[in-house]
Amino acid sequence: MTAFLIIAVLVLVAIAVWQMTKIFELSQIRANNSQIATDKDNKYNGYLMFAFLIFIYGITIFSFWKYTKVLLPEAASEHGQDVDNLMLWSMVIIFIAQTITQFLLHYFAYKYRGEKGKKALFFADNDRLEFVWTIIPVIVLAGLILWGLYTWTNIMDVNDEDDPLIVELYAQQFNWTARYGGTDNVLGEANVRMIDIDRANILGLDEADPNATDDIIVKELYLPVGRKVNFKMRSQDVLHSAYMPHFRAQMNCVPGMITEFSYTPIFTTEEMRLKPEIIDKVKRTNSIRAEKAARGEDNSDPWEFDYILLCNKICGKSHYNMQMKIIVVTEEEYNDWISEQQTFGKMMLASAAQ
Repeated sequence: MTAFLIIAVLVLVAIAVWQMTKIFELSQIRANNSQIATDKDNKYNGYLMFAFLIFIYGITIFSFWKYTKVLLPEAASEHGQDVDNLMLWSMVIIFIAQTITQFLLHYFAYKYRGEKGKKALFFADNDRLEFVWTIIPVIVLAGLILWGLYTWTNIMDVNDEDDPLIVELYAQQFNWTARYGGTDNVLGEANVRMIDIDRANILGLDEADPNATDDIIVKELYLPVGRKVNFKMRSQDVLHSAYMPHFRAQMNCVPGMITEFSYTPIFTTEEMRLKPEIIDKVKRTNSIRAEKAARGEDNSDPWEFDYILLCNKICGKSHYNMQMKIIVVTEEEYNDWISEQQTFGKMMLASAAQ
């Protein structure tokens, strides 16, 4: 509410200043009411173009200095470095092009400003110039597109050759559920029409399928470091998007079909927590939370870094809260954890006994 009032006040002040400026202009008695720009007007506009050029360069430098610390940390998956490199070089090219073109735009606006008695010189066409400014973007964009396609092809190479862990991510408004293939690492058949909440069959698993008996359904996603994970994704209701930012992974979850994504975690959660950028982020976040706690505000408990699964589609009013914690551990820790989980078959037996 405070932010809204501040914005409203600023808008009203801006309107008041604009109205006062118009009143001032109308109150001036001018000998010359011509709307034609004079040499003085053109000179001032040229200087203003240079001033704006300095402003946009300044705000760009300030943004890099101030806000790069809020970017994602080092990628925690094998393919993540390829994604980051592609993003970095795309931004470098965009930044260089923006720097050069904006400088030329503002410099030429000043250098070739209108002057009395001076006629503008222009080319009706210039094949050489048109070829240069057409072929350069074509080559650069073609290179980026081919690089992007190569990277995407490698990332989307979802196969079973490396003995991957098979995990299903099940999306519904507004939560996630994970399902592991159990001891055989094979997911049982499932269909939303088989969902039976009264019998705890929340994912619609086919109880007649023997592969479903040892499936494990959980609300926190545990992954072993260094092992490839093939994700099978389903949605119960609307279009969701499984987004795991630290692993540079995202895939839509579409009702009525199964989508797939694969990656290999390379840092455990504990290893990630020890990285300097994460330590700094936790420190900054908890400093803000401490200030909120001092004011008695909710959601101000100290924060600890965790990998996270988010929904990256606006899927309804509680979309913001559709999250699941991801814990990456060693192979031994993962095996200990999975051995402690209850299988789908045992869940059905317990439900039937009640």
